Amino acid sequence: MTQPDQNGMPDMQELIRQASEVQAQIQQAQEEILAATVEGSAGGGLVNITMTGGAEIKDLSIKPEAVDPNDVETLQDLILAAYRDAHTKAGQLAQEKIGPLTQQAPGEGNDFTQMFGGN
Repeated sequence: MTQPDQNGMPDMQELIRQASEVQAQIQQAQEEILAATVEGSAGGGLVNITMTGGAEIKDLSIKPEAVDPNDVETLQDLILAAYRDAHTKAGQLAQEKIGPLTQQAPGEGNDFTQMFGGN
């Protein structure tokens, strides 16, 4: 915490230094999030999606037993469910990395899980 100056005001240089530190920590956390990968799956592992913490899909794998030409809708649902699972994990990663740095409770504008589509 900053110490007040003789007028009872916080030391502005100290406030600026602290803000700069927090900004650097947030930037580092954002870089770590973008470099990280998360995996989502559906159907007991029939469909798997790997994406970055920035929600860029890097890999999609579908086991042959998930493919039924007479039931394309189920496969589509599995792909969406795997994507949503990975997307939720990316949001949770962002919350874990950046949430503590913002020092705001969820619901005050910085709930990263909701921002990334998590539940």
